[in-house]
Amino acid sequence: MAYFWYKAFHLIGVVVWFAGLFYLVRLFVYHAEASQEAEPAQTILKNQYQIMEKRLYNIITTPGMVVTVAMAIGLLTTEPEVLKSGWMHAKLGFVVVLLAYHFYCGRLMRRLASGDCQWTGQQFRALNEAPTVLLVAIVLLAVFKNSLPTDITAWGIFALVIAMAASIQLYAKKRKRDKEKRLAEASSATSDEMTEQVSAS
Repeated sequence: MAYFWYKAFHLIGVVVWFAGLFYLVRLFVYHAEASQEAEPAQTILKNQYQIMEKRLYNIITTPGMVVTVAMAIGLLTTEPEVLKSGWMHAKLGFVVVLLAYHFYCGRLMRRLASGDCQWTGQQFRALNEAPTVLLVAIVLLAVFKNSLPTDITAWGIFALVIAMAASIQLYAKKRKRDKEKRLAEASSATSDEMTEQVSAS
């Protein structure tokens, strides 16, 4: 019975942890892009994102991590023999990378708050895809265990990374085109107003 309780809360912790990580770095994107705004909007936005990031990291993301790890340890106490399996070693390796990612996000959050972070919104968008790759690898290992087809999985994850990188680049180009279009429309509107004023005078 203990196994099922551990497993249930482990899964709950995983959902909370990943949800927090995904949203946290998305806030970093908005925080970084707030630097492009004029004052006082820039300061207002940065202060708001700083509060949201701190609360999300401390109240949701980190507790989700703690529950996930604690329940995983509980699961291992009920099935200690799985520690001898190769799939578990690989899974734990990915979990260690995920833990490092979690704490690195905490460091980035503090740097954003102090104004020392020079990352761009584009770079944060790329960083935000890392948990997706880790989630896929961890879930596949947990489900297939030793029967996981490593060749297909490796190529699948590689294709996923390429697809995410391409989508980030396409989105960046779309944002650039949209910005240029808005600037052109604003410039055209200004020119029309000036023409009308000259004609009226």
